[in-house]
Amino acid sequence: MTDIRPLAATDYDSWLPLWRGYLEFYEADLPAEQTALTWSRLLDPAFPMWGAISVADGRAAGFVHWLTHAATWSAGPYCYLEDLFVASDTRGSGAGRALIGHVTDWASEHGCAKVYWLTHETNATARLLYDRVAKHTGFVHYEIAGTGRNS
Repeated sequence: MTDIRPLAATDYDSWLPLWRGYLEFYEADLPAEQTALTWSRLLDPAFPMWGAISVADGRAAGFVHWLTHAATWSAGPYCYLEDLFVASDTRGSGAGRALIGHVTDWASEHGCAKVYWLTHETNATARLLYDRVAKHTGFVHYEIAGTGRNS
């Protein structure tokens, strides 16, 4: 059984190994200062970013982070599911689906017009789930990195 609940300060020691696993999966290396900033933002009720943790059999199984933003095509905000990770030994347990469901329920309660996310095209395992719970829009993602002072 998977229990999903908002992140709390006491979850840091459970969240951190999952966060590191997520970064490793995407071959990303962030400085410790960014990890600390991300954690503080997730817990700051004044910052428009939220997080939840999945607990199964008394241990952390995964997490999800999301934020909202105004949109030009909707009166209500959009909800961007930015990070989703489930520990490799609990994949297939329903934790990923439950975490997405948690965000979808939250977005509905907060008047969001939609929930959306990105994943790498090679993330075949996750895409099997995503194709079952959401519509693939066909959009292609582009970015220009390092354009701000704080990049």
